[in-house]
Amino acid sequence: MMTVAASRQLRDGSACFVGIGLPSTAANLARATHAPRLTLVYESGCLGAKPDRLPLSIGDGILADTADSVVSVPEVFNYWLQPGRIDVGFLGAAQLDRLGNLNTTVIGGSYDDPKVRLPGAGGAPEIAASCREVVVVVRQSPRTFVDTVDFVTSVGYGRGPGDRERLGLRGGGPRLVITDLGILEPDPDSLELTLTRLHPGATVAQARAATGWPLAVSDDLVTSDEPTNLELTALRSLTATLGGTA
Repeated sequence: MMTVAASRQLRDGSACFVGIGLPSTAANLARATHAPRLTLVYESGCLGAKPDRLPLSIGDGILADTADSVVSVPEVFNYWLQPGRIDVGFLGAAQLDRLGNLNTTVIGGSYDDPKVRLPGAGGAPEIAASCREVVVVVRQSPRTFVDTVDFVTSVGYGRGPGDRERLGLRGGGPRLVITDLGILEPDPDSLELTLTRLHPGATVAQARAATGWPLAVSDDLVTSDEPTNLELTALRSLTATLGGTA
């Protein structure tokens, strides 16, 4: 449901900065269904890649073989990402707070002496800063959805309205947070993440129990559409190339 919900956010003809894992699956599912003209940009420098199977990494040869162009990594960031030429960026996180700030650096303790040291930033801060909009895809639990992140790796809405502008960030910030329970969107005024959509079978009580702050719920809460047969068939075809199931 997370993969299908993420793929539905990608518009035909837009440019998407893609990471490996669920973001790559969602982007390639969108290309196989409703967005055949979606332009996939991978951090390795592959622009307009059209893989017929899921790549194993950003260095998978199928990306370069099927790309419109292959450029250097600095060019991807300096010319495509930072100037705001990418419509949508996908991000995940170990922690996320109510204003969409993300942590992929350390958990607990201090930066120099944490309880857990995570993989780090990679290109995430630039994606969060510069894409026209960001979609965060993460499973919802009190360990992940925390009141205050232990470290701000990637800025969402900072401390609230006006913070992105104060920091000089070009992009629009996190438009959606897609979880295994539903979808959250920033409140138009406070920018606090608000539950606007539940996936089939999930409840508000489950979403609130999986959130480390008092979760706001939209008065217009709706339920996500079930995956269609076309989406399921395309998704199973993609994941079968990795020996997985969906």
